[in-house]
Amino acid sequence: MKVAFLSGTSIVNSTRFAAWAVRTITTRFGTVTYRQHGEFVLINRHGDGFPLPPHAINHRANIRALADLDYRDVLSLNSVGSLKPELPPGTLVSCGDYVGLQQGPATFFDTELKGGAPGIANNLIPVLVAKLAPEFEVKTGMVYVQMRGPRFETKAEIRIIKDWGDVIGMTAAHEADLCVEAGLHYNSLALVDNYANGLAGTEIDFARFQHLVKSNQEKVDRLFGRMLEIFAEA
Repeated sequence: MKVAFLSGTSIVNSTRFAAWAVRTITTRFGTVTYRQHGEFVLINRHGDGFPLPPHAINHRANIRALADLDYRDVLSLNSVGSLKPELPPGTLVSCGDYVGLQQGPATFFDTELKGGAPGIANNLIPVLVAKLAPEFEVKTGMVYVQMRGPRFETKAEIRIIKDWGDVIGMTAAHEADLCVEAGLHYNSLALVDNYANGLAGTEIDFARFQHLVKSNQEKVDRLFGRMLEIFAEA
């Protein structure tokens, strides 16, 4: 089965994809480096080599590259913070909707009077939920709240937005919007790496975040391994 993966923080320290061929493709929005193995491709959304912070990611080039490579099914793995005490670090979720009010959406329609209807296809998620179990439980139907970054949200900001959704991040809303515009099927998986700042009495900074991400690395590697097996059999 032909599937494109979008990931970021979770693959920076992973060795699982070291043997995949490294290739580049030039789109009208920029050049993208990707890894390929058989019918699978993987893009590090932050860029290969020197990673860009969330607010500087070239989302348009990433999604255009997948469309130009003739991929239609995109599976995104995002690192997120939890807005709910009942979603502790280590929880695997799939988001079916999103909030992206802090900045304008990324779009391909800069010179056309049109816009894509928002949405997350999640056409691959039911199969993954069934076949990843019982090793991995995926909580579905979550709402993703996107903030701009690169800094984490203040405790006051979290108090305001904690009822907007279930998890918080800095990338998925842009990717979902662009996939809709490009005719791609966007599928959401996200791993909770931390509680949002101030939630459950916790505090967050970049060093602490990196430590939390690293603690989930073994789980992420195993998750990717299982998904590759599932899609290879499809």
